[in-house]
Formats: sequence, structure tokens, C-alpha cells
Amino acid sequence: MTARTSAKRSPVDEYIAAAPKHARTAIALVRRTIRTALPDAQETISYKMPAYRVHGRIAVYFAAWSEHYALYPGNADLVARFRTALAPYEIAKGTIRFGYHRPVPTKLISSIARFRMQQIGKAMRLVPTRNTVSRRLASRTRPPTRPRRRR
Repeated sequence: MTARTSAKRSPVDEYIAAAPKHARTAIALVRRTIRTALPDAQETISYKMPAYRVHGRIAVYFAAWSEHYALYPGNADLVARFRTALAPYEIAKGTIRFGYHRPVPTKLISSIARFRMQQIGKAMRLVPTRNTVSRRLASRTRPPTRPRRRR
């Protein structure tokens, strides 16, 4: 490999290349599936795992392990929404584990990624913007203004 080739590799490419040989095909497919489901997401490494950032927030992570690959975060709403589809997989503390012995469930992973994007969108609409908060606080802390008397 030349210096020119290595300069073009992204951190996620490096992550996949460093993964166990038996995991590379599966996690490359997981990556492709997430990138297709979230085309505007920023691909990054966070907590030493590939992650996809939407509107400044991480929508989904994935990681390769020796016996399985996993998706994070599998929050309670997500698990409830996909309960039947996730039944064959192990779920624990926000982790959804997929074994290498099964085909990669691309439709499920795509649906999970899009659901996470919707969750982030809803959360952003519920969180007031900085200007809104500043205006509310300012209106409470300022004393009422009275017109000045002319002398």
C-alpha cells in the first residue's frame, strides 16, 4: 500500500480493515446499509466504534466483536417498536447483538437507523433553542420598565 492510498482511507475503513477476518464482510454490509438509510449522516469514530451523526447527535453505532457484531443504541422505545423483528437477537443495555452465523438483516438495520433519525428529529423539536431560552430568562429577570419622567 502506498502513502497515497492510505491517506484516502477513512477511519471507518481502517476500523473494518482491523476487524477480525470473519467479521469484515458482515460489518462492511452493515456500514453500507446504514449509509444508505442515512445518506446525510456524518460518518465518524466515537468510543472507538463507527458512528453516524445526524443533526449533531449520534444516531447509531456499530462494532465488530469476535463472536458477534452489534448496533448501539438500542433504547427502550426502539426495542419496543421492533420487538418482533428483534426477537431472534440478543438485546442487553442498549446493545443489539447479531451473530455471524446468520445473514445480515439489512432491512431491520435500515429501519432501526431511520427510526433513530426520527427520534433525534423529535427530540430536537422538543428542545427549545438557545435564543428561546435566553428570551424567556431575560423576561423573568429584568425589572419591569417604566417610562422615564421628563423634568
